[in-house]
Amino acid sequence: MFLTKLQQEEKEAFLELAYLMATIDGKFSVFENPVIVKYQKEMDLEDYKIKGLAIDDILKVFKEERSKHIVLIEILRIVYSDGIVHENEQNSIRLIKEHFGFDPNKYASFKDWIVGIKELANYPEHD
Repeated sequence: MFLTKLQQEEKEAFLELAYLMATIDGKFSVFENPVIVKYQKEMDLEDYKIKGLAIDDILKVFKEERSKHIVLIEILRIVYSDGIVHENEQNSIRLIKEHFGFDPNKYASFKDWIVGIKELANYPEHD
């Protein structure tokens, strides 16, 4: 949604983080894989090879408040894409929130927004 607003180094770091979050529960679900592919296309990084960077190294790349908001919104999208939030995902989200210095109310607003978008996307269409 907002990934084109990131700088090149941030885009690569985001892709590393997204892949890390998608595989943190020990598997790469059929719901998470299309989201990663979409991210690659959106950021024009289809040929980017995941390096397996540590989460602390990834998070250091994001310095601007705007970039941090984009990262949290998009990471929440991938975490909620399969409908299950695993303990490792929760712990990683907590680490991201703490590293970025997010206020719990702001996080709750982002989370509610993402869950609402997911519900809207799954809402059946009527003729």
